[in-house]
Amino acid sequence: MSDRTALIQDFVSKTVWKDWQKVAVPGDASARRYWRLTDGTQTVILMDDAPELGGSTVPFANIAQLLLANGLCAPHILAHDPHNGLMIVSDLGTQDVAAWLRQHPTQEKALYRTSVDVLVKLHHIPPPDNMERMTAQTGAEMLEIVGEFYSRANVADLQREMLVALNAHAPIADTIALRDFHAENLIWRDAHEGLDCVGLLDFQDAFVAPAGYDLVSLLRDARRDVAPETVEAMIAYFGEQTGAGPDFRTQLACIAIQRNLRILGIFGRLSLKLGKPRYLDLIPRVWSDIQSDLADPALHQLRQVIFDTVPEPTTTLLAGLKP
Repeated sequence: MSDRTALIQDFVSKTVWKDWQKVAVPGDASARRYWRLTDGTQTVILMDDAPELGGSTVPFANIAQLLLANGLCAPHILAHDPHNGLMIVSDLGTQDVAAWLRQHPTQEKALYRTSVDVLVKLHHIPPPDNMERMTAQTGAEMLEIVGEFYSRANVADLQREMLVALNAHAPIADTIALRDFHAENLIWRDAHEGLDCVGLLDFQDAFVAPAGYDLVSLLRDARRDVAPETVEAMIAYFGEQTGAGPDFRTQLACIAIQRNLRILGIFGRLSLKLGKPRYLDLIPRVWSDIQSDLADPALHQLRQVIFDTVPEPTTTLLAGLKP
């Protein structure tokens, strides 16, 4: 038995769930691990975010409390050992939005509208003063990973042009962004009503970003194709509900490009460093979304720099990213 396994067992043994069955739950792209604990009728979730691997359960707990205090559906913290990165939280459900839509594809627009209602609510929550902000400078710096794990080249020119674009089109970080707001991270709770239909997960890296960051995370989803009519309807709806100005679509395009360029690097790193080549299969969709957003005429300079510095994901390039 490893020291970590013993630590987890000791943590659970001191709770009311000590005799419940433990079943592994598929994790995300991080080193975090999850188990569903059950007595046959009730369930809770055990989270392991080991500090020795750079993890911490504290941000998750803090953001969960913020979301719950504002009427959103996040897990309740039932037991917490922040020193050792262990936590037991309420179980929001087993079926995410993506899985639900595979069975009920005609409901896409309805589910996405409810998800956007969550984003509208988030848009109106004042960000905590101590929350990290994605300034234009930060957004540009975040693209270092593209050169390191995707293009294998110097991306200084790309970073400079992204800084110019963000300063011009998305200069104000004033909205809480959960960062990984996409269909596989949203639990669909069909028996509930309103905002409680959408269970929120994987928000420990939340920061303050320009308005629309989570909207493009939802609509420019690396893991599934969203119908163009749904994309257009959700952008229009979010804009109406938040009073977005006439340049909002360019702001969205700019943010989406920044985010998806970074994802190219993240997926390359997951393959090369963590031995998860399945993420390479998602890169062509990410690249296609980047091309779509680069069609905005206001981003023509950024488009040229990307064409000059970020290669297309050819079969040869993707083969070179395999572990």
